[in-house]
Amino acid sequence: MTKQIHKTWLKTSAIAVSAYALLFFIGSIKSLRKPIEVVLDLSEWPFDGLQNYDAQTTVLLSAILGGVMFGWAILIWLLSNIYERESESIRKAVVISLMTWFIIDSLGCILSGNVSNSITNIALILVLVGPLWKKAK
Repeated sequence: MTKQIHKTWLKTSAIAVSAYALLFFIGSIKSLRKPIEVVLDLSEWPFDGLQNYDAQTTVLLSAILGGVMFGWAILIWLLSNIYERESESIRKAVVISLMTWFIIDSLGCILSGNVSNSITNIALILVLVGPLWKKAK
């Protein structure tokens, strides 16, 4: 793995996280909720169209989650810009933050009875971390 691949993957991960962030953010706008409802439906099998954003608390949490995730995406992007200075420290920081998300999110899903989302998270963590698993040469 090269440092250039790592730097590119950091930007790719930042874009992926920001895409989810924007989906959650637009979920706070009533007329634009359908995309996040579909994502949630895909995350909680079976695909049945039962997910909705009718509860005001769901809308609030969606807005908060969108903001937190977008901030996380910006942080990852900015770290990619200084990657050359402390490549190994930055790689580890991003991998640890992604793994922390994975563990907490998946455990929360399992404890709340949404096991299928924790399974979906396995694919997502593999994509987000990608080649960052290994130290660059």
